[in-house]
Amino acid sequence: MSNADNPYRTWGLMAADAEPTERAQFIRQTYLHLGGAVLVFMALEALLLSLPGIGEMVQSLANSRYGMLLLIGGFMAVTFLANSWASSTTSLSMQYMGLGLYVAAEAVIFVPLMYYAAHFGGPDVIPMAGVLTLVVFTGLTAVVFMTGTDFSFLRTGLAIAGLVAMGFVLCSVLFGADLGVSSIAFTAAMIGLASGYILYDTSNVLHHYRIGQHVAASLALFASVALLFYYMLRLVLSLTSRD
Repeated sequence: MSNADNPYRTWGLMAADAEPTERAQFIRQTYLHLGGAVLVFMALEALLLSLPGIGEMVQSLANSRYGMLLLIGGFMAVTFLANSWASSTTSLSMQYMGLGLYVAAEAVIFVPLMYYAAHFGGPDVIPMAGVLTLVVFTGLTAVVFMTGTDFSFLRTGLAIAGLVAMGFVLCSVLFGADLGVSSIAFTAAMIGLASGYILYDTSNVLHHYRIGQHVAASLALFASVALLFYYMLRLVLSLTSRD
């Protein structure tokens, strides 16, 4: 079997320890898949927002405490499953199924915010949030690639901060209390959390992922970028609504 026919021929070898050409190919594949995931997300979002009756569905969801809980719970379950599939070491098709499932789940969870932004935020809100996300992501990526710093030490702190943030969101939905979740300060904190995840995930691409794991790596990066975009969009909406 030729090298081209066996994508797992170096599975188990850290990308950081691979030959320069293999490492460069792994990084290139990771970011190409990330770009593809973003394009698919955009297409799915446009499709979902164009569905007949989507406005009524969004309004009904916004007025239903349990509907939001089901949406969040379903997203968390799908995230776990998608990550499991994307990390498969035996099937490349299973990895792609995991990435595709996660992108579709993100498109669904974004619908309420994107609908509100598109219909009440003005025509520049979504593009502005997208540009801000791109600038921050590019800058953070450049920091990791230029310094070569391993940000894996952020893992525990990010996990704790993520659990605290999820607790605030769930309590807000469950008990109808704001708890600062809609505040600019909370949004800024979530942007900081997403930025930390981008540093962490990008450094993992350089230091901890293995050759053949480009699909899993792109899923992790996409998740962080989506989180950053979500709260950038909320920030832009909050600031423009004050004008």
